[in-house]
Amino acid sequence: MCPPAGQDGTEDGGKYEVTDPSEAFTELGTVGIEEEFFVVDADGRPTSGTDELVYERDPPAVLEGRLDHELFKFVIETQTQTLEDPGRADEALSEVRDALVDHAERHGYRIAAAGLHPAAKWRELEHAEKPRYRAQLDRIQYPQHRNTTAGLHVHVGVDDPDKAVAVSNRIRWHLPVMLALSVNSPYWNGFDTGLESARAKVFEGLPNTGMPGHFADMDDYRRFERRMIETGSIGDRGELWYDVRPHTTHGTVEVRSPDAHADPDVVLAFTEYVRALVIDLAERYEDGEIPARLRREALDENKWRAMRYGHDASFLRRDGEGTVDLDEAVHREADRLGVEGIREVYEAESGATRQRRIHRESGADALCESLVL
Repeated sequence: MCPPAGQDGTEDGGKYEVTDPSEAFTELGTVGIEEEFFVVDADGRPTSGTDELVYERDPPAVLEGRLDHELFKFVIETQTQTLEDPGRADEALSEVRDALVDHAERHGYRIAAAGLHPAAKWRELEHAEKPRYRAQLDRIQYPQHRNTTAGLHVHVGVDDPDKAVAVSNRIRWHLPVMLALSVNSPYWNGFDTGLESARAKVFEGLPNTGMPGHFADMDDYRRFERRMIETGSIGDRGELWYDVRPHTTHGTVEVRSPDAHADPDVVLAFTEYVRALVIDLAERYEDGEIPARLRREALDENKWRAMRYGHDASFLRRDGEGTVDLDEAVHREADRLGVEGIREVYEAESGATRQRRIHRESGADALCESLVL
């Protein structure tokens, strides 16, 4: 489901590859997990290591074709295989993470995870030299030069292209809930931002990010993809970096809103929730349910509340009447969908609160060490 960019046709040099989306959207409920991590040194501080780990050394077999780097040479990405049985998510995630940690340790590195690394100072870190990233840096300039972010992306297979677009539209209200639960990036460029997820705000500095608009159907979404590529707005369809998107190559709905986490149980909780939510919304679409049309401005406000307040956030209701606390939203969703993981994430200390506590009690070195897998 999640091969590295350049192996799935998404990097097409600005040319729009005309394919039949029905060939990709064939299965409902398959799962794939993409995680972005930080390469760190013995002290847990960011260091350039992706050239060696991705290109110069052969990775373990489980990572073959499932290991890539990101914009900075200290950010590395893994992908699980496509999982038809969601019960295997725990095993698949452990296999990939263990292999990455072992691969890094053999070559003198360690692996850490958070939405932003608190010791990462973007002016002092090296950018990748891959032509795709060099082109992005040239086009986007400052916002991309400082983009030291790392996130969690969950893919869920959908068996019809128009259904995938409808699910992507409907899931947008839930994205700030996921972000508020996942907040794990209070520090950026060496200082406390006052935000619970500074990653979300830093990443929104890029074009084609944040909360997407509403699309009528797959033809509407494909026309948008085509226009963006043909006008030179993006280099390839993978540069539509919205918080959710129908992935027209993988045949999935891809949710991209959570911060990265070192704790695998947090990742599995979001995977469980996203899958259950996609299936629920797909069934509602099949039943002909017509959802309320959500204003993007209200969705943006909810996302701001999530990144600012984290577990203490409240959100504008879908019906426009008043607000709902994260507490109520989480327990309602957990009961309605039969998922317990997000309840446990909510009831535990948030990643942002934990980072601040460790920094306050034990200092920066202990904070960096706490993020290491």
